[in-house]
Amino acid sequence: MTLNSVKNDTRAIEHFCTLFDSNYLPLGMALHQSLMTHALPFHLWIVCMDEKVEQQLQQLSLPHVSLISLKDVETPALLAVKPERSRGEYCWTLTSFTFQAVFERDAHVQQVTYLDADLFFFADPRLLLQELSSDQHVLFTEHAYAPEYDQAKISGRFCVQFLTFKRTPEAARVMHWWQDRCLEWCFNRVEDGKFGDQRYLDAWTELFAEDVQIVEQVERTLAPWNVRFFEQRLEGKLQPVFYHFHGLKIVGSNRIQLYAQYRIGQQGLGLYEDYTTALKAALRQLQAINASVPVLPLSTEPKEVLRRVKRWLFQETKFSSIG
Repeated sequence: MTLNSVKNDTRAIEHFCTLFDSNYLPLGMALHQSLMTHALPFHLWIVCMDEKVEQQLQQLSLPHVSLISLKDVETPALLAVKPERSRGEYCWTLTSFTFQAVFERDAHVQQVTYLDADLFFFADPRLLLQELSSDQHVLFTEHAYAPEYDQAKISGRFCVQFLTFKRTPEAARVMHWWQDRCLEWCFNRVEDGKFGDQRYLDAWTELFAEDVQIVEQVERTLAPWNVRFFEQRLEGKLQPVFYHFHGLKIVGSNRIQLYAQYRIGQQGLGLYEDYTTALKAALRQLQAINASVPVLPLSTEPKEVLRRVKRWLFQETKFSSIG
């Protein structure tokens, strides 16, 4: 199916879900804007990880969005493990429960796709979703690392970034297995072949081989760890469906860390320019409701400062103004 045929066909609403707190609101808003540009008709379900972001999203009243309060997702089992997890680890733990939260709230939803908040679409996500055949029930993506950035032994072969579950018993079996594993263990460290919620996906191709589908268009699922590799491989003819802006942080009222630890390439830098434009628009919307810019300051530990200097010298880190 070509992009033109995707745009011209008559489509049902595609459902997506994500989760984030107030620190990541501008990124979540940029994700929403990219869906508005490329994914209509769609509906985005947002699990609000704190009350502040829920209140701000209520004020913003973004179109085609439903908000889900954290307290309405938290089960006794989730609340039991919450005290032992960091905020980031708890977000990872909750990811596998977002699909269920959507299915429980709308009986008409037959399929939902989880999106990381720092994803941004440059084409219609249906170009990837069409790979999920009628006899398969779960769609997920590889990291597709460039050889020089291969972290599969740490972070896993697969990335949670874009992940689809159908409303079927087969998909539910995969989802509940993943939920149980995340409740048992979900931490930001490597331990016994585990890492966060993500390394569990490596087992799916063996445990649920007949029910899962891996996205084949890896050259269209871009991130800092592969964009330069595919730019060279495709001779500068990148056509991403999405880019995962991993590592991007608003580190000051007028400053963004675009990426760290990677070399991006010229065409990749162009994607960051587009994303920065979207972030600026999001920040103007926040200003209109008198919301402050959420800032995540960089560490001032001497070792971290030295690492940043080295990465900057080797063109592996880049900053940008958002003024």
